[in-house]
Amino acid sequence: MRREFKKKSRVLLIDDNYEHLAGIRELLNLEGTFDVVGIATNITVGLNLIKKYQPEIVLLDMNMPEKDGLQGILEIAKLDLGTKVLALSGYDDADLIFRAMKLGAKGYVLKTMASAQLIYAIEEVLNGKIYLPLALSSRFFEYFQQSFRQESEKEEVEEENLLSYLTQREEEVLELLTQGITYKGVASKLFISETTVKTHVNNIFQKLQVNDRTQAVLYAINNGFLTKKVKMAV
Repeated sequence: MRREFKKKSRVLLIDDNYEHLAGIRELLNLEGTFDVVGIATNITVGLNLIKKYQPEIVLLDMNMPEKDGLQGILEIAKLDLGTKVLALSGYDDADLIFRAMKLGAKGYVLKTMASAQLIYAIEEVLNGKIYLPLALSSRFFEYFQQSFRQESEKEEVEEENLLSYLTQREEEVLELLTQGITYKGVASKLFISETTVKTHVNNIFQKLQVNDRTQAVLYAINNGFLTKKVKMAV
């Protein structure tokens, strides 16, 4: 009697933590229904592997050096290969979850999640569903509703300079971003962690109502941020 074999789903892993990468690869290989076609510790290498192997799904760490996971989601989408993205993170940050899902991630899981739950999340996304663990779902929808209300209020505000909402530390971070300094460089100059820098940057994005670093810098320049800093220094 001829036996039918189910074709394995091609999976690619991108995470700057190699030990975590190796652990997930071993877990998926043991499962037997997945084919881990490649691993990468940065977005650039990951994109090249995606072009080469065209996986059905990519497990993508959100907290990456240089290009972060949000940029990764956008660049994977631009490849137009139908690759699904399952976001991985060590943080249950409602803003980060919202941005990842808004940009096109099909799911969001925490690195602390049990192995069985991770397998289930991958299968759900591969089957065309959206996956969020119950612990994160309520936070995501609360943040979504809040963001929707803020978007409605935004339409009622005319030519308001949103820079006034930034804290002093957020202004310091934004000033360094306008100089083209990387997140790692900002962390070094301000003597804070890179994770803290990314938290400040996410807050800046939210307050300035922009989606990425380029838009934030352009908003700052167009609304006199650099002129203000020069006057304060004189």
